[in-house]
Order: sequence, then C-alpha cells, then structure tokens
Amino acid sequence: MRIAIINGPNLNLIGIREKEIYGDKNFNDFLTELQQCYPNVDFLYYQSNVEGELINDIQETGFLVDGIILNAGAYTHTSLAIADAVAAVKAPVIEVHISNISAREPVRHDSHLTAKCVGIISGLGLDGYRLAVEWFVEREKRK
Repeated sequence: MRIAIINGPNLNLIGIREKEIYGDKNFNDFLTELQQCYPNVDFLYYQSNVEGELINDIQETGFLVDGIILNAGAYTHTSLAIADAVAAVKAPVIEVHISNISAREPVRHDSHLTAKCVGIISGLGLDGYRLAVEWFVEREKRK
C-alpha cells in the first residue's frame, strides 16, 4: 500500500513555530515513527510552501497511490486550484489539520477542500495523520 502525505505552507516549521498549537516534534521525526508503526505502508512525503508545486504533486501522485493525506495549511481556505486538483485525481484524499481550524480565527473556518475529500481530521495534533493512515489501512483490508 502506498500513501502520500502532502503538507503545505509553513508546515516545514512544525516543532519550531507556535509550539502551543503545533507541538514540539518536527514532522520528519514524526514520519519516521509513522513508518515504524506501519512497515507495510510505502509513504511518499512532500512539503512545499508554493501552491503550484502542491498542485503538481497532487496530480503526479494522485494516480499512483492508494490514498493521499493532505494538510494544505492556509491554502485550505484560499485555493480553489488545490481543491480542483484533489477532485481530479483517482486517489481518495483525507484532509488533515493539526489544529482545530473551527476553533481558530473565522477566516480559517471555511475549507475549499472538504467537499472534495473523503473525510477531514482536525484538531488532534500530529495524531490526525496516524488516524488517516489507519483509515486507509482498514479500507484496504475491506477490499
């Protein structure tokens, strides 16, 4: 099973920025732990601060993987183009947010992505990624 994790802008600073919101563990360390917990999953990881690069990666991997876990960061609330890319690919996408976007500033309450995704996990910290992986693994077992 192959799962792509795609992180958007400023998520390269997880573990450094706003630790009260995002925690103090960097994403690469978390990804290593995730790979150890799910040795039968081939993880592809991509992070970019550039909208077009995220779209390119969604399009490139979206026909090659069994699922995508997408945290588009602030682009969640602004990018119709990323939402269109999600809708265009074959792989199901789970939208993940480390913080509870509904409990933050009003501009973060709306997501252009949610309607294009199979589900959303928000506010559970990095554990949201693990829960998304678990959903994909269980889905594969039911096939």
